[in-house]
Amino acid sequence: MGRIGEVQTPVATRDALARGRLRASLVPDLLVEARRIVNTVIAGWHGRRKRGIGENFWQFRPYVEGDASRIDWRRSARDDHTYVRDREWEAAHTVWLWSDPSPSMLYKSAGAGVSKESRALVLTLALAELLSRSGERIAWPGLTDPFTARNGAERIAAQLSHAGEMPAKPDLAAIRRFCDIVIVSDFLDPVEETMAWLDVLARHGVRAHLIEVADPAEETFPYAGRTEFTDPETGDKLTAGRAETLKDEYRLLYAARRQELAGWCKRLGWSFTVNHTDRLASEALVRVHMAMTADSSRPGLTAGGSHAGLTAGGLAEKVVT
Repeated sequence: MGRIGEVQTPVATRDALARGRLRASLVPDLLVEARRIVNTVIAGWHGRRKRGIGENFWQFRPYVEGDASRIDWRRSARDDHTYVRDREWEAAHTVWLWSDPSPSMLYKSAGAGVSKESRALVLTLALAELLSRSGERIAWPGLTDPFTARNGAERIAAQLSHAGEMPAKPDLAAIRRFCDIVIVSDFLDPVEETMAWLDVLARHGVRAHLIEVADPAEETFPYAGRTEFTDPETGDKLTAGRAETLKDEYRLLYAARRQELAGWCKRLGWSFTVNHTDRLASEALVRVHMAMTADSSRPGLTAGGSHAGLTAGGLAEKVVT
C-alpha cells in the first residue's frame, strides 16, 4: 500500500527560519486563491447591518407604542399602518483573524487537494478581504493592531510573509468586548486545553467563530496493515501491526472531540464550522458570514463531526509492507 498522507514541507519544520521561508513562499499564491474565492461569494456578502446612528437609510419597520424613533408619515400614508424609518449603524466593527501555524496543519492526504495549513490561510485571507471591503477593522493577534484598509488582506499577507516564528497560540487577553474573532485550526489539542485557552474570550464578552479545518483521512481513518504514525508536534511514533483494528475506537474519539467543542461553542453563543480540505473553501465562508451577521443573542451555528497523544488526524504516516 502506498502513502495515504504526509506532511507537506520540503524542509525541517522544526527550524524557525525554514518554517518562515515556507510560509513566505506560500502566502502570495494563497492570497490570489483567497481573492478568487472572494469573487465567488461577494455577491451575497454585506456588512453586519443593524439599526443605529448613521446617515444611510436601512429599512422601514412598523411603529410600536413608546417607540422613540421618528415616524415616517410619507411611508405611513400608503396604507393603514404607521412606520418609522431606521438608519444603519455606521461605526466600524473590529474582527480579529487567526490561522493555526502548528506542524499538524501541514498534513495532507492523497484524497485532499491542499494541506490544512494552505486551506486555513486561504480562509483567513479571504475573510480579511471580505471584511476590508465592508469597511470593518481587522487584526491578527500578536501580528497587527486593528486597522481599516481596502487592501486589508494584502497587508496581512505581507505581515505574514515577513513574520518570524509564530507562537503556537497567541495571547488573546487584549481582545475585548464587542469584537469578533475568527479562529481557523484543526483543534486537535485536548478539548480541555482548547477551552482553557479560549476562556478569556468568553470572560471578556468576545464573540468567537471557530473553523475546524479537517482532512478527509482524519475522519475516515483509511489505514490498514502495518502502519507507522508520527506525531508532527512531538515526533513520537506509534506502530500498529493491524491499523484497521483501531478504526472504530479512533473514529468515536475523533467525533466526540468535535461534538464536545461544538456543544461548548453553542452554549456560549459562538459559531463552529467544519471545512474539509476536499471541499470548497467558500462553503465555510458562507457559514461564517451567516454567523457573523446573526444577532449576537442567538446561539451560534454548529457543524458536527480526542486528540490524546497520537491520533491519525494531522499525522505524517508511512506504511510498512
